[in-house]
Amino acid sequence: MAESVARTRRPLRRNSYFDGPASDHFDGRVFFNPDGRPPGRFVDLLKWQFGGGRAKWPIVWPSPFPPAKPKPRVSGSGLRVTMVGHASTLVQIAGLNILTDPVWSERVSPLSFAGPKRVNPPGIAFADLPPIDAVLLSHNHYDHLDLATLKRLKREHDPLVVTPLGNDRIIHAAIPDMRISVHDWGGRVKLAGGAIVHIEPVHHWSARGTRDRRMALWCGFVLETAAGKVYFAGDTGFHAGFNYRLMARKHRRFRLAILPIGAYEPRWFMESQHQNPDEAVRGMLLCRAENAAGCHWGTFQLTNEPIDEPRQKLVEALAAHGVPQDRFRPMQPGEVWDVPEG
Repeated sequence: MAESVARTRRPLRRNSYFDGPASDHFDGRVFFNPDGRPPGRFVDLLKWQFGGGRAKWPIVWPSPFPPAKPKPRVSGSGLRVTMVGHASTLVQIAGLNILTDPVWSERVSPLSFAGPKRVNPPGIAFADLPPIDAVLLSHNHYDHLDLATLKRLKREHDPLVVTPLGNDRIIHAAIPDMRISVHDWGGRVKLAGGAIVHIEPVHHWSARGTRDRRMALWCGFVLETAAGKVYFAGDTGFHAGFNYRLMARKHRRFRLAILPIGAYEPRWFMESQHQNPDEAVRGMLLCRAENAAGCHWGTFQLTNEPIDEPRQKLVEALAAHGVPQDRFRPMQPGEVWDVPEG
């Protein structure tokens, strides 16, 4: 009987992105969040998709800011962040030009004709980008890892892509000569001028399709420079503030934190992977960030909340926590912020 069961039991699918030893967040086949929650099951996905409650977004929602034309470099004590859209920002600090999760495509989907579509154009025209030194790529979901944009960046800028384990396989399959520095949580990469990129844990997951769930790692980043530290959390659930407290212990304080504030409804399904605006404000305080830029809202409809709700809820959360509104901006495409020194 046991032999019959063994013959019919499906073998575990091999990890095609990463082959390495088990750790506190890798079981030898897939990655996981220590003491965290796994992503919802397929039946939960169906319950959400067919359960109603999805707000109707406008087809076009123009940003109030005109497309930005960045200066070539920002040096000295300056720190400038420009919103491209969703989780894509241009960070200019210590003479470096760094993009976070760059997406210039019209859709974030494996299909060119279906899937979430932009409701506003990128806040920087691709042709107006300054020379890009590095790309911080947090994980492989389509709204963060856009191969079409990476191909353009390779061709015109040849930046170094810093990303967590397994994502190099995905990129190199499409762009064999892309320069990639791939690391586990706790890794670090040296950039020009003494800057350091730290690869840090967040509470999320990964997948490009239905057969590769959690086979590549996800992360946040800390950019350490002479002009201060910038924390880009990528995509994350609040996870009781665990990772924010870790960032405060390890890095002490931040001049700027770039934090997601959207794609959080319904909470029963999204809470473990996407924090809401109140949690983002709590995260800002826990990691000791002097300023924060809100991202991951208002460009691609991924979840149920109305398009402008994240901004409204952020204003309410800032008031509730006694944080001045000018310290945490819900940034929109084309918006440019010269972040003050602490």
